[in-house]
Amino acid sequence: MSIRKALGLGAAVMGLTLAATVALADDHRYSEGPVVNVAMIRTVDGKFEDYMNWLGTTWKQQQEAMKKAGYIVSYEVLTVEPRSPHDPDIVLVTRYPNWAALDGSIAKSDEIARQIEGSTAAAAKAQFERASIRTVLGSSTMQVMQLK
Repeated sequence: MSIRKALGLGAAVMGLTLAATVALADDHRYSEGPVVNVAMIRTVDGKFEDYMNWLGTTWKQQQEAMKKAGYIVSYEVLTVEPRSPHDPDIVLVTRYPNWAALDGSIAKSDEIARQIEGSTAAAAKAQFERASIRTVLGSSTMQVMQLK
């Protein structure tokens, strides 16, 4: 084989190898799944049932309205065994279809508040009053990476 043909063949093999490597790099072993918000709640001693009652009524209505509107995919309430006074005893999990679903969340929340509680002022007052039965310790928003 001539040097010219060997160099040409070598260049072709390298080109195909590089193309395959770039294609493989673009083909991730995962896809982006839903976005999940996890809120950690600690109820005041003796107020667990009161807070669960609110979750089973008003909060559930809000979540169902958000689900019906397509703002969220799902929601759930988890109870947690707290290990210290600073740990949650309830975790609220809300799944959104993607990060873009969080755009305009204030307007979406206001719309749902008016629908469920009559007005945003009534919703704000109710939120203030819930501070007597629970403390929001914090929340975290993350994205599910679905492995292929």
